[in-house]
Amino acid sequence: MTAIRYELIKTCKQTGARLGRVTTPHSTFETPVFMPVGTLATVKTMSPDELAEMGAGIILSNTYHLWLRPGEDIVKEAGGLHSFMNWNGSILTDSGGFQVFSLSDLRDITEEGVHFRNHLNGEKLFLSPEKAMQIQNALGSDIMMAFDECPPYPATPEYMKNSVERTSRWAERCLEAHSRKETQGLFGIVQGGEYEEFRKQSAKDLTSLDFPGYAVGGLSVGEPKEVMNRVLEFTTPWLPENKPRYLMGVGSPDSLIDGSIRGIDMFDCVLPTRIARNGTVMTSVGRLVVRNAKYARDFTPLDPNCDCKVCKNYSRAYIRHLIRCNETFGIRLTTYHNLYFLLKLMENVRQAIREDRLGDFREEFFEQYGFNRPDAKNF
Repeated sequence: MTAIRYELIKTCKQTGARLGRVTTPHSTFETPVFMPVGTLATVKTMSPDELAEMGAGIILSNTYHLWLRPGEDIVKEAGGLHSFMNWNGSILTDSGGFQVFSLSDLRDITEEGVHFRNHLNGEKLFLSPEKAMQIQNALGSDIMMAFDECPPYPATPEYMKNSVERTSRWAERCLEAHSRKETQGLFGIVQGGEYEEFRKQSAKDLTSLDFPGYAVGGLSVGEPKEVMNRVLEFTTPWLPENKPRYLMGVGSPDSLIDGSIRGIDMFDCVLPTRIARNGTVMTSVGRLVVRNAKYARDFTPLDPNCDCKVCKNYSRAYIRHLIRCNETFGIRLTTYHNLYFLLKLMENVRQAIREDRLGDFREEFFEQYGFNRPDAKNF
């Protein structure tokens, strides 16, 4: 009995995008899906009730940060992450690898794992495939991620070859160390940068280990979007059709649609919550920086085409006032709206797949949002 089940419901005749259903020990949700990020066992300023209300079926938490604070033992003592944070939906935890490899000046990679310094206090720490599994088993997430090497972008072919081989060896060690296979599903992570031969090798190595799901890692790390799309085009065909596919760290509206068209089922990103804290919101006609002076007397909703409770009840002028005064409620409103916007976008993507018209939907959305404009770099 596997902890994670995936059912392919339909393939879009126009684009090849997949409509599917993932079942975990805690919930069932349709894909393609966007997962809000709750790094420290909270999606910043949002309550679990609000996340459920806006339609989030699965959220993400961060192994590295929860290991440091409060410690996996405390979470385990509380009954696991779900009980600790009072969340009834599904939870995916990353392995901590991305955070550790982001500390490039603080780390040392060996075959055993990674030696690095705690970014909070400078304490020496060591994270290995076995340790990453032990922490995630204690956290009790529905979906765990294998501990992989996250190569820099760009990287030389020689570096990438060695990195992919190490990731494959570490994936085997993760499977060996994973102690709760009936209640927690472990996903392997395909690496290989922008090199087709290494992506193929990584996918081949990992699919031979028969994980219940697969992630495409090493993207959204500074490469142009054309490179990301090209990598997805030659990577997803090597992944099993009967397992979910997860594109890590991607959350801009254009990439969610383009990733879905290229066979991706799951996405996560801090983007909607991070930009919300700066007073930036996503709307049906592009990004809006609500802290700007021109909204001081604008008593219309953030997005007239949005039916979220923020847009039904509060004006741009009021939200601008709150943000400029550093009021937490302002951040709560922009965060709620941004998450709702992306969850609603994915609902529309799923409906477009049902109707075999995701290609048409993409064109309509891009035109309205402004992605087709020459200056559309920061959307």
